[in-house]
Amino acid sequence: MSDIAAVSLMGDLDWRLELFSVVTLTLLIRFVSMRFVNGAAKRLEKTTNIWDDALLDAVKRPLSWLILIFGLLWAIGLIDDHVNTGFLSSENLRLVRQVSIIGLVAWFLIRLIDRGESRIRETLLSSENSVQSKIDPTTLIALAKLVRLSVIISAALILMPTLGIEVTALLAFGGVGGIAVGFAAQDLLSNFFGGLMIYLDRPFAIGDWIRSPDRDIEGTVESIGWRLTVVRTFDKRPLYIPNSIFNTLALENPSRMLNRRIKETIGLRYQDASKIDAIVIAVKNMLMVHEEIDQSQTLMVNFNSYAPSSLDFFIYTFTKTTNWVRYHEIKQDVMIKIIEIVHDHDADFAFPTRTINGLPDKFVKS
Repeated sequence: MSDIAAVSLMGDLDWRLELFSVVTLTLLIRFVSMRFVNGAAKRLEKTTNIWDDALLDAVKRPLSWLILIFGLLWAIGLIDDHVNTGFLSSENLRLVRQVSIIGLVAWFLIRLIDRGESRIRETLLSSENSVQSKIDPTTLIALAKLVRLSVIISAALILMPTLGIEVTALLAFGGVGGIAVGFAAQDLLSNFFGGLMIYLDRPFAIGDWIRSPDRDIEGTVESIGWRLTVVRTFDKRPLYIPNSIFNTLALENPSRMLNRRIKETIGLRYQDASKIDAIVIAVKNMLMVHEEIDQSQTLMVNFNSYAPSSLDFFIYTFTKTTNWVRYHEIKQDVMIKIIEIVHDHDADFAFPTRTINGLPDKFVKS
């Protein structure tokens, strides 16, 4: 009996040592793999290729979990073989292994898409002259969302047969149920296709200043989702706009202006009528040599009208910049130079006056 007990004890010790070895080997493989990935990531940080960094960053956590899950399943199978708990049969272990591989591969691909998108966006912001800067950030976000959705759908379609779910039966049910869902989610689908049209037509992009003459909408685009577009107004309030509205909305995009226009009317006194021609010529010459005025665009300075209290001439020209702040600085400089030109000609600006004839002499200043 003692010999049998000794043999049994040795058998128990053998599988427990084997279990300990499996756990130790799993942790060792995980440790070595992570060290290798981290070391490779540090070396590849010096390269200009964005995809090698994105690949290593994306693979870290899925690879770590892959090693741990396979080590755990190996240990569970070992325990079940020796203890015979029936906790997981070999068929169930194989199923868990397949599901884990599919899930981890999908997770890795989604992480790779996320890392690649973020690094391309950083490149777009830091290098305006690169080839990649020709990619519209809004298009980049849309493509990333579509690829992520494709990965999720593909993983689900691969996973269903593995779990014993008939895809054809599910599609048949979806055809009937889809009609009911379509009626119940008309607004949601309308917003989804509205977002799709924004990505395809690209009337605006993230960071653009937009405004609508039809509605009280004006601000900077912060994000474009499949259902909502977020616009930050100039008083810093977030404005959430359903995408379906843009299908019927007239929209202006000042961010895509080629130039900004200066259009002003200046009134001179009637007693300066003899000087207006020289003033108009001087103002036009000033604009023609101004370094911030676009000479390729329309430039007009002309005497325009006899106003009730003034002789009016107008300026019509365009600045090279489209920046709102810089535009007002240039406009201010132009207006100050006009003041100097008018005063240099011993003229002055008109203000509302009225001449009344026929008053007694005592009301008239001598």
